[in-house]
Amino acid sequence: MEENQPKTGKFSMNYGLITGAVGILFALILFSMDMHYERGFSVQGVHIAILATGILLAIAQFKKTGMGYLSLSQALKLGAGVALIAGILGLLYFFILSNFMEPDFIDNTYELGKQQALQDNPELTEEQIDQGIEMQKKFAWMSYPIILIMNIVIGLIVGLIGGLIMKKQKPAY
Repeated sequence: MEENQPKTGKFSMNYGLITGAVGILFALILFSMDMHYERGFSVQGVHIAILATGILLAIAQFKKTGMGYLSLSQALKLGAGVALIAGILGLLYFFILSNFMEPDFIDNTYELGKQQALQDNPELTEEQIDQGIEMQKKFAWMSYPIILIMNIVIGLIVGLIGGLIMKKQKPAY
């Protein structure tokens, strides 16, 4: 008699949506506190912790639903799937933020970057920094797929670690 195995896609979708929603909630809290320009380690760490928690919860729940069995490949699929869905939601939020909530967000980000570059590199002229910013603007569209890829890589790493810790193979008999 064959058992019904849970599907990783369903768990990835559900936990990806939950994880993405929590990430957006955190971003909205930052926005409401006027801290949405912060890109320090603490803010990035919280974003990664939210993603890792969502992935580990998905893996644990999948294992529980699968009668206590979990393969490493299933954990990797869950990690990548949750990260992909959460990343897509995060990019949708960023699109809404930068186009509707605060249309000057990208220009303000470049200006903050310019001030930081002037402070960190006093030997550079303002014109040199402006040239660098113009070059960045030409390739800004590349940040979307890079963010998504980095999210998936983090998901694979967390899925690997979680899978190695929680894996339990079905007996062969």
